[in-house]
Amino acid sequence: MSQQSTTAEEQLRPRAVRASSALSDRVFRGGSRLTGFLVFGVMAAIGLFLALRAAEALRAAGLGFLTTAKWQPDVRQFGIAAVLTGTVLIALVAVCVSVPLAIGTALFISEVAPRWLKPWLVSLVDLMAALPSVVYGLWGLLFFNGAVVGVARWLATWFGWIPILHVDGADPTDPLGSASVYTASAFVAGLTVSLMVAPIQCSVMREAFSQAPAGEREGAYALGATRWGMISSVVLPFGRGGIIGGTMLGLGRALGETIAVYMVISQVFDVQIHILQVGTNSVSSLIALRYGDASGFGLSALMAAGLALFLITLVVNFAASTIVARSRSGAQSEA
Repeated sequence: MSQQSTTAEEQLRPRAVRASSALSDRVFRGGSRLTGFLVFGVMAAIGLFLALRAAEALRAAGLGFLTTAKWQPDVRQFGIAAVLTGTVLIALVAVCVSVPLAIGTALFISEVAPRWLKPWLVSLVDLMAALPSVVYGLWGLLFFNGAVVGVARWLATWFGWIPILHVDGADPTDPLGSASVYTASAFVAGLTVSLMVAPIQCSVMREAFSQAPAGEREGAYALGATRWGMISSVVLPFGRGGIIGGTMLGLGRALGETIAVYMVISQVFDVQIHILQVGTNSVSSLIALRYGDASGFGLSALMAAGLALFLITLVVNFAASTIVARSRSGAQSEA
């Protein structure tokens, strides 16, 4: 009797899972571990390189590096207050436009589009993500600069009492007023960048939406929910992590975009909080503009600006990766 009970206990006891000792498995584990350490090593090397090259400028500027809006490193008057403000405003405009577009596209592909059409739409979105930045920059320069004047003027007319939408020196009631005051702005640059980051956000969100449990979808339909009711009660809550992660990944891309922003904006070195008004700047476009003719100390100042952008982008991308990883592991819906 005791022998039978011992056997039953052994059957119920969980068995230890041991990794395979095959050569192929050991090679795969070693290669994966080496690749992971290599990625972190490259990131650490980039950060160390920027820190060492920026040390001279950071010692000279001190905390004023974050509060000074001028960029005259040869006379020791420089800081990233102006360019950092422009970088954040352009990124925020891009995210505010791209997130609704990405969510709608992802929901259409995963929930509405016919089965035969989904692969074509997925390929089209992936193709948009692969287009070079200069293509979007040309689009923003040649199309958006003229096409958004009416929208910008309407926003300034009816919502100009909001400081961020106010335009200095523009009379909305003058039909003959110059339209150039509304071009080459943070708004135009943000719209251009939004088209670049929307495919990335859409891909992350679509993958999260497609993992919503089929049983909960069917349960919502069985309880009488419409398609939108099922989406709002099952798919969107389940994909909340993917929405947040995709948004932050797009924000990280928007913060570091260089060529498209450089081609669109009219660069100024003042703290410009009016997104509809001509003139703005960004950290990446500052580096692209001043790198060619920078002196030794000026190059150190540019490295300091690059270090600040590197740290900001690194924090955003790490946070996004963490959220996306959690969303892929499964989530509870509110169905």
